[in-house]
Amino acid sequence: MGHWTDAEAATGCTVVLCPEGAVASADVRGGAPGTRETDLLRPGSLVERVHAVLLTGGSAFGLDAATGVMRWLEERGKGFPVPTGVVPIVVAAVLIDLSLGRADVRPDAAAGYAACQAASTGPPEEGSVGAGTGAIVAKALGLERALKGGIGSACEATADGVSVGALMAVNSFGEVVDPDSGRTAAGPRAEDGRFANTLEVLRSRPALSPFAAGPNSTIGVVATDAALSKSDCYRLAVMAQAGLTRAVRPAHTPVDGDTIFALSTGSEDRPADVLQLGALAARAVERAILRAVTQAKGLTGMPSASEWAKG
Repeated sequence: MGHWTDAEAATGCTVVLCPEGAVASADVRGGAPGTRETDLLRPGSLVERVHAVLLTGGSAFGLDAATGVMRWLEERGKGFPVPTGVVPIVVAAVLIDLSLGRADVRPDAAAGYAACQAASTGPPEEGSVGAGTGAIVAKALGLERALKGGIGSACEATADGVSVGALMAVNSFGEVVDPDSGRTAAGPRAEDGRFANTLEVLRSRPALSPFAAGPNSTIGVVATDAALSKSDCYRLAVMAQAGLTRAVRPAHTPVDGDTIFALSTGSEDRPADVLQLGALAARAVERAILRAVTQAKGLTGMPSASEWAKG
């Protein structure tokens, strides 16, 4: 996994590389998604494996970064084999981070290539980096009372050592809640110095136009080292969305582009229980979302939850 970050412009992108190919699918739940190549992820489509997942800022402009990821993979001979060589399969989802920093600077092909160059197998950097650089959460009272979002990761494992991890970039309309305690980790900033309750704000306010709700999306990847079919990966992505709904309130709104990709890198000799893995994937998504906001740092005047709480 690798990041490209432009802190001054408040944007960035994050790539998850699987050069040898990973069985993949996706579940798109938000009403305002920005995605690339998600049709081929449906069970029954020809291509079974992808070679990278791109999470990017910049709204639809940020999809340009996938071209750089494709170039990086093609240079190394990685991709779907065709008579003329290889075609790297790069799937992607975007979040809209144009409200912070510079709206005219978006991740491009060079940014996607740089994220690949920076990729490593070490613990991922979290918070206000990569696709989480310009992310904002808790927008029920408008951007002027929102808080900094970010990108976070978490991993769960079964008793016999099968792992499932999550990487989530959180730019939600809704507030972020700790599912274990019910405590709001990042909510709209009320005038009394506490978090406003998003549900109560929605209950009492007049209806708004879609654009008045601000730019949103929570996008991410869950991956396991168990061997799964494409249909199994789809079910893993669907179950992982439960973690999003438990940690973001509300989720899957008309103004969010909530999308989760699922990857399987395991060999056939490692048995898999999709029910078990799906439950753990949802738990990893919860924890990754929470880390995205707790590890975030304020940027261009938008404070993080921890900074605002300290006054």
